[in-house]
Amino acid sequence: MIKQNISLTRDGLTLRGLLERPNENPSKLAILFHGFTGHLHPEEDSLYSKICKSLNEAGIATLRMDFNGHGQSDGLFRRMDLFNEMEDAFVILSYARQLPFVTGISLIGHSQGGVIAGMLAGYYPEVVEKLVLLAPAATLKDDAQKGTCMGTRYDTNAIPEVVEVGPEQHPVGGHYFRIARSFPIYEISAQFEGPVLDIHGLADDIVDPIASRRYEQAFKHCTLKLYEGMDHGIGSAHTEDAIACLTDFLKAEG
Repeated sequence: MIKQNISLTRDGLTLRGLLERPNENPSKLAILFHGFTGHLHPEEDSLYSKICKSLNEAGIATLRMDFNGHGQSDGLFRRMDLFNEMEDAFVILSYARQLPFVTGISLIGHSQGGVIAGMLAGYYPEVVEKLVLLAPAATLKDDAQKGTCMGTRYDTNAIPEVVEVGPEQHPVGGHYFRIARSFPIYEISAQFEGPVLDIHGLADDIVDPIASRRYEQAFKHCTLKLYEGMDHGIGSAHTEDAIACLTDFLKAEG
């Protein structure tokens, strides 16, 4: 196993992440995008590490980066929005494309990272081979139109400069919600016509599985797997099965 800490620059901000390769041979690469308030989770028992380990064992390299304002990357969380996360994703994909060992690129996105991954695939359909969505948070647009985020409500007619959301009172810039309520999530994502695997838990109390049902309709080639008892973090008795399914999907030819 080869591990390498990665630093990329976007508009004066340093984005930090981790590249993991099974060996020095040419291989496919999967880029993993984390969710809202998340980070790359390097700890061995995390979902992301388990996914990367499974893929590495299958001969697929992995790259996971912290978005701006998250984890070890530069920036303030309250300045994060969907536009600048897309800009982060463009830089990450550009970096991946120039890696000499890479023979093909797939994307994995969890929660809000699923929204970013889906749209990135739509913007680069000739570059991305396959797409995996894990509890993709496309309902963030519905929530922004209603004026709610992680249980916190705000006035959509007078959105504050900062909204503190959730039990941990994360400071989210008001511009985030102004952007989210009209973000063309499905329209852009649907431009990707390659294979898509969408995994969603029916016990997800953060993102309604309707988001994944809409993705199934938006994509031409989408396999939707719904798991009983699985939560938003892909946690349940079926977690290992979901990771195995994801791995088989990405290592399969075609």
